[in-house]
Amino acid sequence: MSKLLRGLAAGYGAKKLGGGCFSTVLIFLVLWWLLGNFNVFR
Repeated sequence: MSKLLRGLAAGYGAKKLGGGCFSTVLIFLVLWWLLGNFNVFR
């Protein structure tokens, strides 16, 4: 369940911050790593 919430949060942030296709994917990966690194959804 934590991976699902982490994915939703990273996806939402990437959608809001990203401009194009590549930048959205890059922002999603960075947010996914940051949320996992700081144990936000555990």
